[in-house]
Amino acid sequence: MGLSLSRMMAVLTKEFTQLVRDRLTYAMIIGIPIVQLLLFGYAINTDPKHLPTAVLVQDQGQFSRSILGSLQNSEYFRIVHVARSPAEMDKLIERGAVQFAITIPGDFTRRVVRRDKPQILVEADASDPAATGSAVAALSSLPIEGLKHDLKGPLASAAPGPQPFEVVIQRRYNPENITSYNIVPGLVATILTMTLVMMTSLAMTRETERGTMETLLSTPLRPIEVMVGKLTPFVVVGIIQAALIISMARILFGVPMAGGWAALILGLFLFIVGSLALGFLVSTVARNQLQAMQMSFFYFLPSILLSGFLFPFRGMPEWAQWLGTILPVTHMLRVVRGAMLKGVGLAEAAPSLGALALFVVIVAGLAVKQYRTTLD
Repeated sequence: MGLSLSRMMAVLTKEFTQLVRDRLTYAMIIGIPIVQLLLFGYAINTDPKHLPTAVLVQDQGQFSRSILGSLQNSEYFRIVHVARSPAEMDKLIERGAVQFAITIPGDFTRRVVRRDKPQILVEADASDPAATGSAVAALSSLPIEGLKHDLKGPLASAAPGPQPFEVVIQRRYNPENITSYNIVPGLVATILTMTLVMMTSLAMTRETERGTMETLLSTPLRPIEVMVGKLTPFVVVGIIQAALIISMARILFGVPMAGGWAALILGLFLFIVGSLALGFLVSTVARNQLQAMQMSFFYFLPSILLSGFLFPFRGMPEWAQWLGTILPVTHMLRVVRGAMLKGVGLAEAAPSLGALALFVVIVAGLAVKQYRTTLD
């Protein structure tokens, strides 16, 4: 029997009809390229500017004001806090509230006039080298540009060449700018996201496809009991994965363990439970394993791009930062990097831990409600 164009067209028509009726798959085909285009085109920026900066100005002279003005004119620094003590500066940079902490000493003006070449201390949160690299490079021109409009007349002639002062840069938490110190801890959050959400959604959807879920639905189990029973083994799997990644980070890559174990353990538990609850929620919406995988990937993609894992979080536009703040991966990255590189405790990590706890409550509530809906 020869080839029949009409039969092939019939099959072709049937496949297109089925594709259009599968709204989720159709939405993924259109949505994923659009999301990638928008995120890479608008949100990703490897040269972050207007980085939040705290200053401790112990000299109130004109020279100090000129230095601060020059910093802001460079577009890399945005002064958001004026500290009153070095201890306050330490807390701000430890919590991640600022990227830079700049100290102008009390005898700055006098030493510039006397040609003593004073020093300005710039402390950078180098836990993410990509976020600070360009800004640190811009500081090399500060001694030349900072006081060029102030050193005139006798001061200009008395000035020791083009550099009347020195900028001392202290890279905190990662003085050698080792990229693995930033990337490897972040893998804890990204790997757990990829495996737990997808693994849970596929496992639950597989039971629906095989019909075993019908047997479970016929029992007097409540939705919350089903969810707890189903997710508890995966919690153990997530803990094992996290312990393995952290151990290998220390053994293979030499990532420092600064402490902060209480914040790290609590953050991991909340993140694992939240990821599993999200996978459970996906399984109540997806009709088959393909849809579950598509939905998991659609969640995983922005989690990688908007969380600050691969690209500097503060380099993204404000709308992208707002979206990134909604994602639990963003907060887990802050907890794990803060604990491993900075040794932050529960108090310093409280905002991120609170966000993770809120995510667990919301997603678990939606999952239970959606599961109850499927029972009806």
